[in-house]
Amino acid sequence: MAVPASVEERRAALEALRREAESCRRCDLWRDATQLVFGEGPVDAPAMLVGEQPGDVEDRTGRPFVGPAGRVLDRALAEVGLERERLYITNAVKHFKFSSRGRRRIHQKPDVGEIEACRVWLLREIEIVDPPVVAALGATALRALTGRVTAVTRLRGRFLSWEGRELFVTVHPSSILRIEDEAAQERAYAAFRADLVKLAARLRNEAPGVTPPAQGRLFG
Repeated sequence: MAVPASVEERRAALEALRREAESCRRCDLWRDATQLVFGEGPVDAPAMLVGEQPGDVEDRTGRPFVGPAGRVLDRALAEVGLERERLYITNAVKHFKFSSRGRRRIHQKPDVGEIEACRVWLLREIEIVDPPVVAALGATALRALTGRVTAVTRLRGRFLSWEGRELFVTVHPSSILRIEDEAAQERAYAAFRADLVKLAARLRNEAPGVTPPAQGRLFG
């Protein structure tokens, strides 16, 4: 597949890909999910952020990262001077996997087969948007991108050479929300924000309009 040249061609290609993905039956997650949740953002974004899968709110609204984890991400992005609207945001798996407990829908981690089944859509998204930097948020995203199981803790905060572009690794913001101890949760958020400071610094070279992060936080 040739990469579309103009912004208009890339938008058209991405919309065609979304429509194609809506009829995907490569795994069974489509059966219980409300809808496909495709990526969103500018087709010429300097970076693509890749999460695991839609959550309950995302499944209902059809947009990525608009639930509790999305609010954590939005807060951190704003604090380091990155505008969400300038980034392309998507997930490794496009349908919500869950188990029902009464009226609640509880997140279930995608298995290897589901990650691999959806990987074709993710790689084609990357091919069309063609961002200089791809950020893996968590282990599922990292597995989907690289095709290998790798410990996020070993690579987080680092830029790696991957498929002709840079791959940046950090945790998924939902991991912060799962921490019950308030002090530990604040430390985890500070570490996540510190990772995004590095991403913002790199993107200032790729996209000069990126705002410098606020000073005096996290780093003395």
